[in-house]
Amino acid sequence: MAEEKIIRQVVLDTETTGMSFSGPPQIGHNIIEIGAVEVINRRLTGRTFHVYVKPPREVEEEAIKVHGITNEFLQDKPMFAEIADEFLEFIKGAELIIHNAPFDVAFMDQEFSYLENPPPKTAEMCSVTDSLAVARKMYPGKRNNLDALCDRLGIDNSKRVLHGALLDAEILADVFLMMTGGQLALLAEEEATTAHEDTAELELTSFTSFETSGLIVLQLSEEEQVAHEEYLKLIDKKSKGNCIWLKPTEPVSDQLH
Repeated sequence: MAEEKIIRQVVLDTETTGMSFSGPPQIGHNIIEIGAVEVINRRLTGRTFHVYVKPPREVEEEAIKVHGITNEFLQDKPMFAEIADEFLEFIKGAELIIHNAPFDVAFMDQEFSYLENPPPKTAEMCSVTDSLAVARKMYPGKRNNLDALCDRLGIDNSKRVLHGALLDAEILADVFLMMTGGQLALLAEEEATTAHEDTAELELTSFTSFETSGLIVLQLSEEEQVAHEEYLKLIDKKSKGNCIWLKPTEPVSDQLH
């Protein structure tokens, strides 16, 4: 059997010292928070990277109103240079999923450029996918910010009172998985695994052969049937009662009206 290819993605968000930008970050703003979550083969692994960063300038009042991160709060936090190695280790070689990626990547590259030994540009270390561009292609002409996508896709964002890098990255992971793979995304949190866990092999208990069609049907064991029903209940819970497999099937005549 061919070995399964490991696809590692990092869903990432940042918060910065200012909100109104007339150009690239070189106008003087800095990153003050980074939040990132790891996804391997479309499953959240539970590994995260989250840090607050003390910037070399003050945070603007307009920005504080959005993310709630004050200058006082950041006074005892590390400088970017102090967390850079750990951050690079977390993202290196991954596909980065970022909402409005050009914005965050420009800030990351700027912060990296200030280091004593600057690494390559982000796009040279990682592939980058802009989830905002993906959403605009899927939903042209509609609002595609994170809150609008949560409403459209039925994803709970009730904890998102203020912007926060880690929370926004976690929500974006659900949004992106849902946009690119349907209900599989709903189970990511409950089925979280790490990259070091082995994949359990399925045990085929019994089967029946239909001689007329050549079709082989695998029969579920009692334990597998119970697990299947629990799986459907989980989907129903996460989708707020919209699991179609638990709904009674309507007669064909009813479906035609």
